[in-house]
Amino acid sequence: MDLTLVVEIILVFASIMFIHELGHFIFAKRAGIFVREFSLGLGPKLLSVKKGETQYSLRILPFGAYVRMAGEDPEVIEIKKGDQIGVNLNQKGEVTDIFSEGKKGEKRIQVEEIDLEHELIIKGMDENEQFVQYKVARNTILHYEKQNVQIAPWDRQFGSKSILDRFLTVFAGPLFNILLTIVLFFIVFNMVGVPSNQVILGEITPNSPAAKAGLQEGDWVLSINGQAVESSQEFINFIQHSPNQELNLIVNRKGIEKTITIVPQLDQKAKVGKIGAVVTQAQKEATIGEAASYSVKNTLAMTKVILDGFKLILTGNVGMNDLAGPVGIMKITSDAAKQGLATLLNWAAILSLYLGIFNLLPIPALDGSRLMFLTIEGLRGKPIDPKKESLVHLIGFAFMMLLMIVVTVNDVSRIFD
Repeated sequence: MDLTLVVEIILVFASIMFIHELGHFIFAKRAGIFVREFSLGLGPKLLSVKKGETQYSLRILPFGAYVRMAGEDPEVIEIKKGDQIGVNLNQKGEVTDIFSEGKKGEKRIQVEEIDLEHELIIKGMDENEQFVQYKVARNTILHYEKQNVQIAPWDRQFGSKSILDRFLTVFAGPLFNILLTIVLFFIVFNMVGVPSNQVILGEITPNSPAAKAGLQEGDWVLSINGQAVESSQEFINFIQHSPNQELNLIVNRKGIEKTITIVPQLDQKAKVGKIGAVVTQAQKEATIGEAASYSVKNTLAMTKVILDGFKLILTGNVGMNDLAGPVGIMKITSDAAKQGLATLLNWAAILSLYLGIFNLLPIPALDGSRLMFLTIEGLRGKPIDPKKESLVHLIGFAFMMLLMIVVTVNDVSRIFD
């Protein structure tokens, strides 16, 4: 595999993951949620820069991304009553730094009471055994166990926001994937054009009704029984619904119109009419409006295909061996890249749509499950116990990892076979 191919594969996966997390990020910021980190990639950091209150990271494994929001998981505060801590103060007398190691900081405090979410105060005894009370700044840094973490007041945490804000923040990830699909299809249609009203016959099967009627490869089908034909699907539907019926076709052959009579043969297995000819539809250069229209139509059509695929899995009509995991998807992406940019972008659009729709399924650990919990919260008027919700997501994550291992093993087996 050459370097260009590797770069193209990485860009496809990274772009799809980036757009997904960008949706979460934008709507989290819009809701006023404190975003601790926006990471592109997983594993050890390659690059990291802090802009404002958010850390932007590039990590070594390109197949993943995440947005870490304050309060999405329980805030970890290690300081409790009786602990010795050190603090730094600003000119207003507010705490700006808290050190879990009491030897650090401008002042030492034995904690009596500490609240870093709601009241933002520290009460305790100083080194002179005098009672002190300090207001904590909203952007105070907590230094503990070699970590420097900015505190998150309750009103900046995910859980403090309205159900609508939280719902939109979670939903935005899959939504951005669907929007990316439309944009990519738009680019593809601008590159390769959109279907014209020219229905062209391709390869003709010997001794088939088409061959016996005198149809030839390259014939442009104009009408059937006086009805104009403007799409390949329209032509196919007419043939399939007319087994053993005499049809009059007008075709354009090299500029000359010819009338041909044909009788579709009944396919005993499929119970539809067939003539034994490949049917294609010519492409034409797309206007901006046509490219936009076809990109939306294609997204809707592919959505139906993906949902039908999920239905086949749930009903047991598709086995585990038929599923593709990360390795299989990488191989398909590699094959698409070899066929040119338009094919690669088309596949990237489908992959982005699949990720968006899959994430909306109510499976624990996916966005769809979190949306389901938020919906239940809205209906019952109070949230489900966070510990129970976390347990559900943990079980779901473990199941997803197990499924990933199984399909990856299948992928590798298929490649070696």
